[in-house]
Amino acid sequence: MAFLDLNDVRKSFMQATAVEMFNLKVERGEFVSFLGPSGCGKTTTLRMIAGFETPTSGQIMIDNTDITFKPPNQRPVGMVFQSYALFPNMKVADNIGFGLKIAKKSKDEIASRVEEMLALIHMREFAHRYPYQLSGGQQQRVALARALAVQPQVLLLDEPLSALDAKIRVQLRQEIRAIQRKLGITTIYVTHDQEEALSLSDRIVVMSAGRIEQIGTPFEIYNFPQTPFVASFVGTLNALEAEVRDASTGRIAVDGQEIMMAQPLSGAVTGQKITVALRPESISLNGDASGANHLQGQVEAITFLGSIVRIQVRLERHLFFFDSFNNPHLSLPQIGQMVTVRFPHEACLWLSAPQSEPAGD
Repeated sequence: MAFLDLNDVRKSFMQATAVEMFNLKVERGEFVSFLGPSGCGKTTTLRMIAGFETPTSGQIMIDNTDITFKPPNQRPVGMVFQSYALFPNMKVADNIGFGLKIAKKSKDEIASRVEEMLALIHMREFAHRYPYQLSGGQQQRVALARALAVQPQVLLLDEPLSALDAKIRVQLRQEIRAIQRKLGITTIYVTHDQEEALSLSDRIVVMSAGRIEQIGTPFEIYNFPQTPFVASFVGTLNALEAEVRDASTGRIAVDGQEIMMAQPLSGAVTGQKITVALRPESISLNGDASGANHLQGQVEAITFLGSIVRIQVRLERHLFFFDSFNNPHLSLPQIGQMVTVRFPHEACLWLSAPQSEPAGD
């Protein structure tokens, strides 16, 4: 049985539904991210697990115990907030030990646990500083240590890195993942940053408008999106209008040039207009096009983006782009040059396919 289990969880505020029929089973020690745009219900779901919001209906279980209506202080969870939420009048050590003090642990036990947490976040020398004397990244480490000090069964993180600059975010998310793996703690991480979710997670729950769009590993979410929303929200895409030539074989045409989908277009009919998408990294320039799709077009723009070079190609009506890794020996086409690009059948995603109702895992 799952360690954390959310069954048909729903949350409404007056006439507005924030979370609709949320179903999720999380295994012990798993790192799961809730990914989606602002207002999609991911933080509301996290707050229901924490006990700061009460579900309108449904059930939340942790280790076979129903916690649906338990107050936050009676739940085996620790939470890290986006705003750090440290006590400004307390030193680092006192902030970390606050939950233990509330739990009426002995002074020796508190001191030992605080020392252990300071070592875990590599901040022993900062024990007697106040929050205002720390950087944003250091404050968030303290907030993480405070949440872990009480030895929760589930760790909840609500966009903990959004207030930090890009370089610190990358460093700190690596530290969070390393600590999570070391402790083996079950973790739910809320973010709107797809790179964070893809790099950190064992599984990702993609949410939109209060509903689950897809649950899967980062590899599955990125390479095999099940809904148009997931395909467009995760990663970058070229969206092209195509005409169905033969639905049974997956043969379509983009600006009159025929390409093949990896699978038949179930439910489509000949002549139907559909939207297909191509990931830019799946497209390559020239080379042998046998056994793969190929399109001919004219180079319209070349943009240097550091480690990659982005090349825009125009067909008759459509404009799409693809990326090549930059290196000193890279041979690039000229603006206005006609080129042939190729890509595997599996790279074509049908965005306008009929979709079933989102469901939990």
